[in-house]
Amino acid sequence: MLFDFNFKSTTLLFCCFHATLFSVLLLTKGARKGEKSSIWLSIFTFLAALYILPFALGYAGWYSRNPYREFLFYIPFQQLFLFPVVLYFYFQTLLDRNFYFSKNLVWHFVPPILYLLYTIFIFLADKFYFGYSHFYANGRDKDFDSWYQVAGFLSLATYLILSLQLLKKYKILIFNTYSFADELTFSWAKKFLYALLSILILRLLFFIFNPEWANFGAKFWYYCCFSVLVYYISINGLLNVVTSLTSLSQKDLHVEPSKLKTKKGNQLDNELSSARDLEKWKVQLEALMTNEKYYKNPELSVFDLAKELNTHPKKISQTINQEFAMNFNDYVNQYRIKAVIDLLHAGAHEKQTLLAIAFDCGFNSKSTFNRVFKCRYWCQILI
Repeated sequence: MLFDFNFKSTTLLFCCFHATLFSVLLLTKGARKGEKSSIWLSIFTFLAALYILPFALGYAGWYSRNPYREFLFYIPFQQLFLFPVVLYFYFQTLLDRNFYFSKNLVWHFVPPILYLLYTIFIFLADKFYFGYSHFYANGRDKDFDSWYQVAGFLSLATYLILSLQLLKKYKILIFNTYSFADELTFSWAKKFLYALLSILILRLLFFIFNPEWANFGAKFWYYCCFSVLVYYISINGLLNVVTSLTSLSQKDLHVEPSKLKTKKGNQLDNELSSARDLEKWKVQLEALMTNEKYYKNPELSVFDLAKELNTHPKKISQTINQEFAMNFNDYVNQYRIKAVIDLLHAGAHEKQTLLAIAFDCGFNSKSTFNRVFKCRYWCQILI
């Protein structure tokens, strides 16, 4: 087989090879350590290799000669409907420790399956019914039809929005559950979304400035930029060992304040009784924090307090949300900041560093302490 190893074909073929290599490494890592996220990312990198491959072959001259040309036209290299779905499930397994693929999620794969059936139909019709390339009479690969490229772009945008909603739900949950929530926000998850957004913007720019998507010669730099983003996502996904402590399938612990004045009859009586119940938990929570100094535990969670008070974690979260108008993380950190300030007034800074004092009061990282301390400082100025 003749392959023209010029600058463009060699560069993109090199990227294809590395994307495939990363796919194997991620799959091995996921299988060995039981990391579902690595397995989904492995699928993504393999799809990325397929996505780039037709252009590597195109610049090598394969799409201009037979029998390669007709054979390559029938292979759906660019899975534009499958790409976003795989990235979305990677993101979900990254944030949800108990995520598993269930039957009710199959609908996500309906568009890519339909497109695959569409390509199979074209192949069978041309080879066994027409006997010639009827559907490819215009010499254009179906993967680069405008409708498919635009639909793929919209699919990527949709799943990016869904991923942002997942991240928002995750942040609400961890800030209502853990006192060290800042350490669980997964900076890599944010960077991953930025990379996903970059891919989306990159495609949009090339749509605007080069609408003839089937024109091979004008797409080289797009695929180079895409390859760089694939490298970034794959390498970081391989190196970042992150495990979520939270399951997004749990009911959200966040509780909005009840609007008791809008209720009538027995429902109002029940909620008033609940309000008195919350007042009781409020007093007990303050006792644990003030007298027992539970805030000094750097890994304190709402489950720890619920166990100590022999109640459901949601009751603790509800009490903090409604009685103190804040989430669990902020509630605990206010005690930690007060303890730091009290120690500073007592002259502890003469014997210890500020960071050591912060650690003694329950903070487990410098960045968290700085964020909370600065927030408290500016709030006092504004008030």
